[in-house]
Amino acid sequence: MQPSLHLERRFLCLHLPYWPTQYLKRVDPDLKAPLVLYEKIKGGLRLVALDPDADREGLRLGQALADARAMVPSLTVMEQDSARLASAFAAFADWHSNASPLVTVLQDKTPFGDLILDITGVAHLFGGEAAMLDMVLSRLQTLNYTVSGAIAPTIGAAWAVSHSAKSAIISTEQLVETMDGLPVAALRLEESQISLLAQMGLKTIGELRTRPRKPLLARFGASLILRLDQAYGHIEERMTPRLPPAEHFVDRKFFEPISTLEDVLLTTEGLAQKLARRLEVQGLGAQTFHLFLYRVDHKVMTLSLNAARLTRDAEHIASLFRHRAQRLEQENYDPGFGIDLVRLAAASLDRLDPGQTGVFETDTGARDIEQLTDRLASRLGTLSVLKTELMASHIPEQAARLVPALVHQPQDIGLSSDRHRPLRLLPQPEPVAINAEVPDGLPASMIWRRQQYRLIKAAGPERISAEWWRSGKRLELVPAAHARSDEPGEKPKPSPYMPDLPPFDPMSGMRDYYVVEDGAGHRFWVFRQGLYGGSIHPVWYLHGIFP
Repeated sequence: MQPSLHLERRFLCLHLPYWPTQYLKRVDPDLKAPLVLYEKIKGGLRLVALDPDADREGLRLGQALADARAMVPSLTVMEQDSARLASAFAAFADWHSNASPLVTVLQDKTPFGDLILDITGVAHLFGGEAAMLDMVLSRLQTLNYTVSGAIAPTIGAAWAVSHSAKSAIISTEQLVETMDGLPVAALRLEESQISLLAQMGLKTIGELRTRPRKPLLARFGASLILRLDQAYGHIEERMTPRLPPAEHFVDRKFFEPISTLEDVLLTTEGLAQKLARRLEVQGLGAQTFHLFLYRVDHKVMTLSLNAARLTRDAEHIASLFRHRAQRLEQENYDPGFGIDLVRLAAASLDRLDPGQTGVFETDTGARDIEQLTDRLASRLGTLSVLKTELMASHIPEQAARLVPALVHQPQDIGLSSDRHRPLRLLPQPEPVAINAEVPDGLPASMIWRRQQYRLIKAAGPERISAEWWRSGKRLELVPAAHARSDEPGEKPKPSPYMPDLPPFDPMSGMRDYYVVEDGAGHRFWVFRQGLYGGSIHPVWYLHGIFP
């Protein structure tokens, strides 16, 4: 459940200094220590990741690879695959959403190794902050990851403590005292700023905090002041969760992991009933639902879908995921070594009052159509189920467009619906040869696709003019007379700037539409582009066919 706004924010930072190398060792147990990763930086090969054994050998980040080999001849060396590690660390971060629904990767200093969890209002589910921190650290240590963690009221403080001290929990009252005693590098500053602060003799954050701000701002820039204010809570530092925030969720843990898709769907049905009861108690409905499947190998599979309208119908929610799962099974359903936690979350919530069906009410079928749309979209994909949306345009081919049915919002566009037009138009107007009794008279015969039609009836025209506000052209400006002054010594006012724009021609896009019928009863919708006697010879087109 989303925490209330009045609660004090609490953040948990996890620092995994050797994550890249320790992850690779888990993937490939044959890799031998000490292990380092390198990249080509500024024309040279330099170390970008170490394992604990390499660290104990005295190697350091940024060191030249040749120097590292000379110091440790038995060194195992690999080039860093940043894309692979970024994808793996993202999945690793998502797995931590079973502890808190709000998880983000902090990349200020290193692309892999720092996680931030917003644990506001959720620590009591684990027996308090101390128990939660111990649980999170213990399970990572069981996986042979070196990790330290800290809980604090700001992201900056949690990061600083986790990097500079042992795992700890910092209260609001302890924030200032704790931060003042940490080194300035704990503020996530740039290396050049840290070096310059050391030259000035400023070693701790407390010494930096008490200095006048204007000289610091002038010498180090606004980033240093921002980091100070964020760490002490004077400015809020916001995080961007990787997974969709879950406003309401229910979950189920398994002592023995499950693996089959059928077991997952049966669990989802039970969770949907539990979630529906919770939403009903609060008088809410949801339009977006997320299903999280937490695997025992520290990965998460996510299924998300939208409903056409607010709902808390447990049967309908479960059927949507069942249809979506049929599509998933054909693509990439992989439970790994099993799933030990299933979570169903609801988002896009709004008020949904209970309704009662009257005895004399007529079932219009709208609810059934909406549920059918939901099921089709969950199985085929949102972009595969489309609906026609009317547009505020008099041009026939621009008067409607196809939009995803689930995001379609009916709207009154204010256009008259008494025009006699075909329901379906040709993909593009096709040129036809028209003979008229007189140049501006009704059509008498038509040749379309090499076939001649003798027209016995015709009605029209319906004149549609060009939409000048959509044409991309501006009206020609008429220059005003130059203002002159008879006062001696006064300079004449300059003439206004007149851009060289083509004049707008309202006749160029004008169409005259006719409804015509031949002897066999076929009815066509044709139009003439241009006027006889104009600068452009008129051309006839067939635009639609009446059923």
